[in-house]
Amino acid sequence: MNLATSARLVRAPRGRTLSCRGWAQEAALRMLMNNLDPEVAERPDDLVVYGGTGRAARSWEAFDRIVAALRVLEGDETLLVQSGKPVGVFRTHAGAPRVLIANSLLVPRWATWEHFWELEGKGLIMFGQMTAGSWIYIGSQGIVQGTFETFAEIGERRFGGTLEGRLVLTAGLGGMGGAQPLAVTMNGGVCLAVEVDPARAQRRVATRYCDEVATSLDQALARCRDAAAARRPLSVALVGNAAEVHPALVARGVTPDVVTDQTSAHDPLNGYVPAGLSLEQAAALRGSDPAESVRRARHSMAEQVRAMLVMKSRGAELFDYGNNLRGEAAEGGLERERAFSYPGFVPEYIRPLFCLGKGPFRWAALSGDPADIAATDQAALEEFPADRRLHRWIALAQKHVAFQGLPARICWLGYGERARLGLRFNRMVRDGKLAAPVVIGRDHLDAGSVASPWRETENMRDGSDAVADWPILNALLNCASGASWVSVHHGGGVGIGNSIHAGMVIVCDGTPETDGKLERVLTNDPGTGVMRHADAGYPEAIECARRTGLKLPGITT
Repeated sequence: MNLATSARLVRAPRGRTLSCRGWAQEAALRMLMNNLDPEVAERPDDLVVYGGTGRAARSWEAFDRIVAALRVLEGDETLLVQSGKPVGVFRTHAGAPRVLIANSLLVPRWATWEHFWELEGKGLIMFGQMTAGSWIYIGSQGIVQGTFETFAEIGERRFGGTLEGRLVLTAGLGGMGGAQPLAVTMNGGVCLAVEVDPARAQRRVATRYCDEVATSLDQALARCRDAAAARRPLSVALVGNAAEVHPALVARGVTPDVVTDQTSAHDPLNGYVPAGLSLEQAAALRGSDPAESVRRARHSMAEQVRAMLVMKSRGAELFDYGNNLRGEAAEGGLERERAFSYPGFVPEYIRPLFCLGKGPFRWAALSGDPADIAATDQAALEEFPADRRLHRWIALAQKHVAFQGLPARICWLGYGERARLGLRFNRMVRDGKLAAPVVIGRDHLDAGSVASPWRETENMRDGSDAVADWPILNALLNCASGASWVSVHHGGGVGIGNSIHAGMVIVCDGTPETDGKLERVLTNDPGTGVMRHADAGYPEAIECARRTGLKLPGITT
């Protein structure tokens, strides 16, 4: 199969007729193809979904084999996928996951980018990022609420509850970073987003995640200053290199109110263009001298962070957005103490939510009909009438967030809440209120599914930042609970050697049997987040566990 065929299959009308032997297999097939929809993926012809080189499959040959295996998979069989290549089909049972995925898992001593690149060059491994290689990526719409929540928290803490009249400086408009401009303007602010690739900047404008493109710093600053003075939301994508633009802003005395970054800095070879090089020159250097390309990229990152630190010293709110920019800047010559002198977004803004098992619950309509998302939006509002932020978010999302590929939505929900909404969706399918089943998943960036010392588990209360037992327990429990497919990855978000994380997906097919699976999976999955944070000693998590009856030996029993 090629990309054109894949895209046609994604766009095909969806009724209730199955092309596989059950909805779990059908959903896995459709979500794999949706990952590579041209509206969703960064470089679909190369199987790259987002995050530098995060792929949906290792090669087109492997993709074809995955598709072929899913089409004939029996209802009591499980397909095993090793770094984007199908390697086995085993008879399990009807309640088992239909697909189990492992991506980029290297023995710790060999867990370096250099060894990964060597294996990748031999065709033995691929980088799955987080939701790329686990077939639940839904484009920038999948991260926009988490980004919205982060900027909303900054507005609450620093600026009286809003970003109105405030300038946010960031960089990177790829799959994850592309959500930033919209998240800022939804909070009333002005966003200046630096992006080295003109096509990527234009794409964010075309998909309504960014308002306009500027080709000069003077032009961009003038537009941003006018909007901030008028307290008018605006997002401007500036075509340029952050390692050059940020020092220029410092030299001009420009100090934004908020500074962060979402370039693909976690991948110094493929994710960051060294200062002084065009895209074409960077690609040529990457091919002719990879080591020099990495050296120059890291040096450029160090220059960018130095400029950001000056902005911080002048009063800017500076935080790391989980792309390992700090670590790579340290590799590029910036003193490690200085590189890590500003906090990551999880310990600074998000961890209290994680303590309650709250995180990025997402779903996609397999019907392809936006009316199904409208119906599920209404169900979420009715299910949680007192959640003011949820109501605000859905209203804003309906107005501003364009669907990419299959219509989808994301809402941050906590322990107990996800199961309630999942069961309601399943009843809606059963009662014919939705045109077809719904796929429920989440980002790997969640309360109990990641060990990432420079992001989700940075500065844990008990010092357990690097303990990776937790995401493995999460994956095992999701398998035992009856998820439709489960994945374990290495390196997503912050790069090889720096994280282990797990994902799960479950399909609401409307059957009574699925009610039981949904209740188990959507209770247990966020429950591991409460467990993980209670074990680390967070009072909010301990109180949540006791209040909800979680059985945690030594804590609640």
